[in-house]
Amino acid sequence: MTGLRTTLLLAAAVPLAVATAAAALKAGHLALHADRHRIELTPLPRPSCPDCRGEGGWWVDGTDPEMEACGCRANRPNWRIRLLPVPAWPDEPPF
Repeated sequence: MTGLRTTLLLAAAVPLAVATAAAALKAGHLALHADRHRIELTPLPRPSCPDCRGEGGWWVDGTDPEMEACGCRANRPNWRIRLLPVPAWPDEPPF
């Protein structure tokens, strides 16, 4: 009976944890990227930002136009957890 109860609690806890994590990411305006090499949280632009209006930046005019990042995104840290090392590329061609 305890094994069944534990299984049911775990089955209910996993979707709840996923929903809580998704709500926290949305509220904190963060994007999650996960693969076998890293887990990375990157900031998203805030939709209520008065400077960029949720675009994340603006184009600077001139002879060489480029995107200038808004502070609502650029001044926030990225978090990265390395899991497995990325394999090195071979120096020689495959054949």
